[in-house]
Order: sequence, then structure tokens, then C-alpha cells
Amino acid sequence: MKVTLKVLLAAAIVVLAYLCYKSITGPIEFNDTKEARDKAIIARLMDIRKVQIEYKNVHKTHAGSFDDLIKFLKEEKLPTVIKEGVLTDEQLEKGMTEKKAVAMVEKAEKTGNWSEVEKNGLKGFKRDTVWVLAKDTLLGKDYDVEAIRYVPDAPQQVEFHMDTATLKSGSGYEIKVFVCEVPFDQYLNDLDPQLEFNLKDKAEKQGKYPGLRVGSLEEINNNAGNWE
Repeated sequence: MKVTLKVLLAAAIVVLAYLCYKSITGPIEFNDTKEARDKAIIARLMDIRKVQIEYKNVHKTHAGSFDDLIKFLKEEKLPTVIKEGVLTDEQLEKGMTEKKAVAMVEKAEKTGNWSEVEKNGLKGFKRDTVWVLAKDTLLGKDYDVEAIRYVPDAPQQVEFHMDTATLKSGSGYEIKVFVCEVPFDQYLNDLDPQLEFNLKDKAEKQGKYPGLRVGSLEEINNNAGNWE
């Protein structure tokens, strides 16, 4: 009997020690994991914002779906200026600008008279516009555009929620806006449920979105992220 009590007591001590250990390390592990996932998700949201801004520059409205956004990246081209040569401080002080320099060089190319170009020290100065795939220009040639819709490092495959709207500014102008977001419970649901609930509850009590978000459908915020 005494042996059994000693075994039970020893087991209870071990369990208590483990629970004390987890009560200390649990929140630390939770925060470390959350921070790593947040970092990856924020990077992806910033990529989406970059593409949405350029999509709007081209189409005058934001992409309403990831299918439209991916099609834009894979099929459409954007102008990119290839630069050769730079203006010196002396040239700038004399009133030379890139626009004037380009016009001078273009005139010389048409007439074959390069004396003015050489006189102004613009030999080798060149600006060419080439058209490059939107993906290559905005995200890089090796970027996996098909993955842009998915939340990185989530415990299961989940897509960001994205939507668009038109709001009126205080002066009455119509402003196109978009939002892209993911709630905590979609990318932290494999961690301590109580800590995840506390995080969500705190955000909701503060009137904040319980997750990571870029843009807004409720206010004109210049496409800001809620981590900024």
C-alpha cells in the first residue's frame, strides 16, 4: 500500500512539474510560432498589395478574385525603363533634367547630329522602355504566382479572403478599395486553443480585426496593413 502511494505521489509530482513547465514555456512557444507565421503572411500580403496597386493602375479597379490577379501576373505586360548613364551634379545644377536629356538624345538619333549631345556630356545616356511580364516586374521570375492565394505556413491549405468595394471620400470622390485578410483561427488553430482565443478576444474587444489584414472595405486607409 505504501509503495503504491509513493508511486502515485511521484507520478503526481511529475505531472505537476510538467504542467508548471508548460504554463511557462507554452505562451513562449505560442508567441514564437505566431511571430514566424505572421512574418511569412505579412510578406505575402505585401506582395498581394503590390500587385493589386499595379492592377488598379492598369484596369482602374482592383482584381475581384485571385483568378483575375494571377491571370494579370501571368499574361499582361508592364512597361519597364532600362537606364544607361546618369546625370552628374554639374549637369543638374546647369538645369539639365532626365526629360531634357532624353529629348536631346532622341533628336540626335533622328537627325544623326550628335554635337549637342556631346557638348552637354550626354554620350552614353539612354532610356529605353521595354515591356515585361507583370510577374517578372513585380514579383520576380521565380515567384510561384499560383501560391499567392494561399496563406503561407498555415497548418492546412487555406486561401486568403479578398474583396473589393467603392467608397466615397469626405469630399465626395469615389475611391476604389480592396481588402485581403486571414483570421487568427485559420492559421493558429493547431496551437493552444486558449491562447488563440485570448488573442482573438483581445482584438475584438479593442475593435480590431482578429487576424492579419491589408486594406479595408470600411475606410479609405491607403491600402495599409493592420500590422503597420
